[in-house]
Amino acid sequence: MSARTAQLLIAAVFLVLGGWALLAPASVIELAITAPYRDAAFLTRFTMACFGAQAVLFGVMALVTRWSARSFAVFAVLLLPFFGFNYWFHYEVPVLTSIGMLDFAGNAVMLVLAVLGWRAARAEERQA
Repeated sequence: MSARTAQLLIAAVFLVLGGWALLAPASVIELAITAPYRDAAFLTRFTMACFGAQAVLFGVMALVTRWSARSFAVFAVLLLPFFGFNYWFHYEVPVLTSIGMLDFAGNAVMLVLAVLGWRAARAEERQA
């Protein structure tokens, strides 16, 4: 896999999950948040849509830039705290449903892609 392919697949995760939160925030809240923490208020939907907009923004930026090996490495390291977030808010404080753990799945996929992208970018940078 090329570094560019890994980067485009990372962008796809942000665009799909972020797009869902941006375009259908009530759906995300209904499916991804457990009943005791679910809130259908305007501000909750607005906040979820804002979260989605930021994810879409990052996804678009990942589409239009070129990441170096360092970019992939930094991205991989910065993903690690999100695994703690997913664990805490699924197992310790049960906010996220099993569908809400799509966030964990997306993070896991992106971590693997970041490592693959880092390896490919390092090889590409050595050849240049």
